[in-house]
Amino acid sequence: MDTRSLPNVGVLLRQWRQRRRLSQLDLACEAEVSTRHLSCMETGRALPSREMLLRLAEYLEVPLRERNALLIAAGYAPMFPERPLADPSMSAARDAVARLLQAHQPYPALALDRHWTLVMANASVAPLLAGLPEHLLAPPVNVLRLSLHPEGLAPRIVNLRQWRSHLLARLHRQIEVSGDPVLVALLEELRALPQPAGAGTGCAEEDGVFAGIVVPLRLRSEAGLLSFISTTTVFGTPVDLTLAELAMETFFPADAETARALQRLAG
Repeated sequence: MDTRSLPNVGVLLRQWRQRRRLSQLDLACEAEVSTRHLSCMETGRALPSREMLLRLAEYLEVPLRERNALLIAAGYAPMFPERPLADPSMSAARDAVARLLQAHQPYPALALDRHWTLVMANASVAPLLAGLPEHLLAPPVNVLRLSLHPEGLAPRIVNLRQWRSHLLARLHRQIEVSGDPVLVALLEELRALPQPAGAGTGCAEEDGVFAGIVVPLRLRSEAGLLSFISTTTVFGTPVDLTLAELAMETFFPADAETARALQRLAG
């Protein structure tokens, strides 16, 4: 690796501090370091120790992948490994994800990586995707693109405008946290996608008791109109990049009709 092409660690620290909207004084007080020393680290007049760099990264809530980048930029070895989920050493985590997805049936559940790429899904997801074009279902499948593309699920989503706004807001928050350029490009792509004619407005009247509480997903299917509420699950104490960036999206029926329809689909 040509370290001359790497950004200066001080520049990276300042970028993360500014991204978190913290002054030097704010961060110095939180991390128990003098503002003068912090200023010297940001300007390159002082090189932070490995321990200091990790402490600042912790207070700045820097994602594990970017903590590795900070360490490398400062001349230290990366701390957090990255192994594919299929690696034998990841078997316990892989089995835990599979059990969680399986246990959620007959309701749909899927596991996603940091770029919203589908990693695993339970059997209840497939019926909801029936009839979609192959070019959207061919791996790697991006779940956001699949949801909002006019040839994807978008024409089937009754409250598309509301659901689209919800997904784009989540993606925007993820970009603020991570600064990931791949997600920036994805957000620009999704914003440019045309919305199908007659897309649902997502007015409060459409969502009944869920207005002001949660954003439901209201989806037309062969089993009728399905209404879902969703939750996101992440690993609590990961030290591997793959696990740190893995999220499980689980969907629950928002009404009795949807629960019965999903039971019929599973049967």
